[in-house]
Amino acid sequence: MYTRLQQAQPYALGLFRIVTGLLFVCHGASSLFGYFGKEAVSGGTWPGWYAAVIELVGGALIMLGLGTRVAALISSGSMAYAYFTVHQENGLFPIENGGELSVMFCWAFLLIVFTGPGALALDQLFTSRAPAEEAPEVRDGREAVSA
Repeated sequence: MYTRLQQAQPYALGLFRIVTGLLFVCHGASSLFGYFGKEAVSGGTWPGWYAAVIELVGGALIMLGLGTRVAALISSGSMAYAYFTVHQENGLFPIENGGELSVMFCWAFLLIVFTGPGALALDQLFTSRAPAEEAPEVRDGREAVSA
C-alpha cells in the first residue's frame, strides 16, 4: 500500500496545488472585482488592493503550476502579513481573531514552496530535465551501502 501511496504523491500534490490556487484566485477576484457577494476594494489602496492582486495573480500562477515556488512564497508571505497586521490585534489565536483563512493559506503555500508543484504543472512543459538518478535507499536516517 505504501508504494501505491508514493506513486500517487505527485498527483495528490498537484491536486492540492490546483485547488488551493483556485480558492486563492476566487478570494482575489472577490476583493478586486466584487464577485461572490463581496464589495470590491478601491484601486491602489494599501494593503487591500495589493493583497487582492497578489491573491489573483499568485493564485493563478500556483493553480497553473507556473513559477509555482516563487508565487507560493510571495503568497505565503502576503497571508502572514495579513494575519499579523489585520487579525493578530484582535486576539492571539486564529479562532478568536478570524484569521483562520490567512493562517491556512500561509501554511499551505509554504508547504508548496518546499514540496514543489507536483504533477500536472505547466512548468514541466518548459523545463527539460535529464532523467534523475535513482536515489539511494535510506534506512534509519543513513544511506544503505550497496555492494
